[in-house]
Amino acid sequence: MSARRVTAVVQDSRFLDHSGPAGHPERPERLTAVAGGLEPRRKHLRLLSPRAASVDEISRIHTRDHIERVARACERAPGHLDPDTFVSRPSFEVAKLAVGGTVDLVRAIAAGDVHAGLAAIRPPGHHAESDRAMGFCLFNNVAIAARSLQMEDGIGRILILDWDVHHGNGTQHSFEDDPTVLYVSTHEYPQYPGTGAVREAGHGRGAGFTLNVPMPAGCGDAEYLGVFQRILVPAARSFRPEFILVSCGFDPHRDDPLAGMQVSGAGFAGMSAIVRCLADELCGGRLAFVLEGGYALRGLREGTAAVLDAILETEAPSLPAPSPLVPGGPLERILGPVLAVHSAILPDLGAS
Repeated sequence: MSARRVTAVVQDSRFLDHSGPAGHPERPERLTAVAGGLEPRRKHLRLLSPRAASVDEISRIHTRDHIERVARACERAPGHLDPDTFVSRPSFEVAKLAVGGTVDLVRAIAAGDVHAGLAAIRPPGHHAESDRAMGFCLFNNVAIAARSLQMEDGIGRILILDWDVHHGNGTQHSFEDDPTVLYVSTHEYPQYPGTGAVREAGHGRGAGFTLNVPMPAGCGDAEYLGVFQRILVPAARSFRPEFILVSCGFDPHRDDPLAGMQVSGAGFAGMSAIVRCLADELCGGRLAFVLEGGYALRGLREGTAAVLDAILETEAPSLPAPSPLVPGGPLERILGPVLAVHSAILPDLGAS
């Protein structure tokens, strides 16, 4: 790569202070692996040091009772907010840093200070409901950032792509009646948390603006790229977002211990290239990736490298060749139910 864009990364050693029981998969070492993908590219990145989000910012998505419940739990830590979601004494402050860092990243992109970026944060956020912590998540970083863009920067339409292997129930529920946010999720199904069926498509004014793509275990690069090419691309072109946010979980990686997908580093590179090209085409390149899950260290390193290589290039990266649609094959079986629910509103779905 001979030329680079101004690309920001949110990274801070304080994110390591959120710690849990021995053997818990959401562990500080995840960010050490992410740093392994960052280091060879660090001289091309602008570091954004996170600041703690205010209660008012967090309450754009979460109830005050929920925020206070998390704060009290951390005062009594160590402990759990549900069987999967731990807190340590620093966790409340660390979670506010995760929100604040994500908000500042997307606002810097919206202002034109940087072109794109990656928030290498923890704890993750996409499972957090307005009034409930769950699935390792305390506050919904991406959802809060989306609302901040709308309230502070005049951004109207936002596309949230969630490629974490687990469905982002909290993000979906934050926007399922809102036509200004298109939520697209690819996820292993059935898997935790049990939501994300294809017929969960939004309601009221938001009907049709939730687009779930449930995928069976065993899907790899061909299936993911095929879904991006035949579902994400036409849906994004129809919606015409002003900003793209990616809930970027690296747990579809073939090494991940909490899932059954088979995506490789090359697959993440192809997925990132498609999203980067959509951002360039539709919204002036405004694009932010926000770390969610990913529990295999190699997957985190490879995924981070793939994302950064896609957004650092001055020229848009090369797109992967279209995945073939084999009659009766895995990709066709994934696409069929999605088309049945959404093709009346989005007639171009399914086309490569």
